[in-house]
Amino acid sequence: MHVQRSFGPHDTGTLYLVPTPIGNLGDFSPRAVDVMRSVDVIAAEDTRNTQKLLTHYDITTHQISFHEHNTQERIPQLLARLQAGESIAQVSDAGMPAISDPGQELVAACVAANIPVVALPGPNAGLTALIASGLVTQPFAFIGFLPRKAQEQKTFLQQFAELPMTTIYYESPMRIAKTLARFTEVVGGDRQIVVARELTKKFESYIRGTVAEVADYVAANAPKGEMVILLAPPAPAAPVTWSAAAVQDAVADRVAHGEKPTKAAKAVAQESGWHRQDVYQEYLTTQDRKQE
Repeated sequence: MHVQRSFGPHDTGTLYLVPTPIGNLGDFSPRAVDVMRSVDVIAAEDTRNTQKLLTHYDITTHQISFHEHNTQERIPQLLARLQAGESIAQVSDAGMPAISDPGQELVAACVAANIPVVALPGPNAGLTALIASGLVTQPFAFIGFLPRKAQEQKTFLQQFAELPMTTIYYESPMRIAKTLARFTEVVGGDRQIVVARELTKKFESYIRGTVAEVADYVAANAPKGEMVILLAPPAPAAPVTWSAAAVQDAVADRVAHGEKPTKAAKAVAQESGWHRQDVYQEYLTTQDRKQE
């Protein structure tokens, strides 16, 4: 076990995880600006994209590329700089670093090396869409991007579609129609779903309805922009009400096939929702009647 304070004297630099706007530049916080100006280097997913943000806020800190294709090369370099006392701000193209974006491996490496990691709060597409979706907000599960191949995507969805909570996915406009068709295959057309697009931008919109309705709308209208898909949890199964006669018959059938009465009563209790003692008492009642 190890407790590490984020602020205070350290023998190393600090890794700052800085969320960037998901569309509206005004969502970049004053603290984020201060951190980006004060660190020694910015590790950016796409330096050209991040430069637009830096120019807007008059930030002149040097950038270095850090993306999914060069993580193995960059992590040792970034760790060396941190261990030498430099501080680094890590950013993705939009939103939170390390959430469906590079950063997770760097954070793990810093934790292992006892280098402080400080996360700034800020923009996140999944949570932004969730709280305005109208669906149940807690509990929820963030799933992220889906696989691209049809069968892999179907198998992936089947793992999460029946979770008893709202699930959140990311998808691109090029694949959204096919992905929603896959949702229809996996969960049917009646489940509630929300597609949020262009969050924080001029054409921000929420497409709400059943899976079938939203899939048909998207297929017909081909909306543009990055998408967040929010799938409502499945409706709770209707309770099955067993009559006393049904419970008696079920236990008797199991006993007739060789099960001990106590084991049969336990099994029928699990199936029917009755308490085991009540099921067993019903069985004893039928036995008493037979002996009369």
